[in-house]
Amino acid sequence: MTTPTHHEPDAPRDLVGIGIGPFNLSLAALAHPLAELDTAFYEQRAGFDWHPGLLIDGATLQVPFLADLVTLADPASRWSFLNYLKTRDRLFPFYFAERFHIQRAEYDAYCRWVAGNLPGLHFGHQIDAVRWNPDTDVFEVDYTQLDTAGQAQALGRTHARNIVLGVGTEPHVPEPLEPLVRAPGLPVIHAADYLQHRDTVLAADHITVIGSGQSGAEVFLDLLRHRPAGRERIHWIGRTEAFAPMEYSKLGLEHFTPDYTRYFHALSEPVRDRLVSAQWQLHKGIDAGTIAAIHDELYRRTLHGGWPDTVLTPAVRVRTAGRVGTTRIELHLEHVQQDTRSRLTTDAVVLATGYRERPLGRLLAGLAPYLHRDSSGRPRIDDHFRMILDPTVTGHVYVQNAELHTHGVGSPDLGLAAWRSATILNSLTGKEPYPLPRRTAFTTFGLQQPDRIPPSRRPQILTPLVDGR
Repeated sequence: MTTPTHHEPDAPRDLVGIGIGPFNLSLAALAHPLAELDTAFYEQRAGFDWHPGLLIDGATLQVPFLADLVTLADPASRWSFLNYLKTRDRLFPFYFAERFHIQRAEYDAYCRWVAGNLPGLHFGHQIDAVRWNPDTDVFEVDYTQLDTAGQAQALGRTHARNIVLGVGTEPHVPEPLEPLVRAPGLPVIHAADYLQHRDTVLAADHITVIGSGQSGAEVFLDLLRHRPAGRERIHWIGRTEAFAPMEYSKLGLEHFTPDYTRYFHALSEPVRDRLVSAQWQLHKGIDAGTIAAIHDELYRRTLHGGWPDTVLTPAVRVRTAGRVGTTRIELHLEHVQQDTRSRLTTDAVVLATGYRERPLGRLLAGLAPYLHRDSSGRPRIDDHFRMILDPTVTGHVYVQNAELHTHGVGSPDLGLAAWRSATILNSLTGKEPYPLPRRTAFTTFGLQQPDRIPPSRRPQILTPLVDGR
């Protein structure tokens, strides 16, 4: 396999990645064999870390194992999940296990293996600012190198012809509950930190889980399995109108194809905004297997008579919340269908309230004069996953999982990671190192069909990477 060209000190890199989650790790893995590219990726954390609080025993990915970092763009890549199994002498056990959906913990271990062996990844580096220098036609990226305790150790700067943002999402805490999450001594935690605090939560007399998506279901099931029959004392509430299964029919899954992504991108901004909120069941519902496991566990607890001490109520929102005494929590609830209100006193709360895109304002403050925005103030992003900038900026800023408003429900989906990475690399090089399929869905999503030709094959204006390349 080829290796990247040696980087000369102070020379601008072809691509600098900010953040090392699964999506930028996918991009780094697919960029690795492209000898003409000089890349580097920076991450504030000390090492790769993928939702550690939700690596619950038995919890599986909601996408097949083929949705690894590289396979759907390059099945022969050395960074595939199957090759990871081969290096661990686990191919035959996996073969006989007949698992299409692997456990989250195994996916995390696979990504850690890639991150531990792939060159050009710099952990313990906090990106402070990104600027465009019109005199040199490069981006300036300032960073702080951190020690093992996360304290500032040294300042540095790198230069890049192009940037890719993969800073991911952050846990969302509803406004009424923010003071309680920050209050010392109260077991009010986000599901992102669930495993670290599970013993404390389980020790509580009464537990409330808020959130009716996959994380909420997994946390509820795990708590249920660890509580004694008849003394479960668990409330599970959520804003959606039902504990609804995720849309997982074969034609429904075609919303997570490049064909649909291109169709969605070509729609008007108001239509896109309406669709994102209406399509919640495509990506925010609960896996049918998890729903079945919850029902099985509840049913098992009725075999000797009686009902488990659990309350499962959808269509409920938390209006306000506060402390009762020194250790208890009072939730003021509203049922959105009945238009009724009540109070719930509990001893521990797990917020399975999802994630939001990390704000980019501070990071991109230096690029603000060059950014083109939509009517809601969000960055406009083209079909190559590039922020649309002022024409005077000759470099590109690519985005990963920050384009839900322009590319639709597939943006956070692991199944499109390799395709998006390949699209970015094809655009970046002006070549086609990763040929992409012309068609990916049986569904035709509109009467006027968008161009099925992958973006890499369309005419485009590219900035040369380096002289002679």
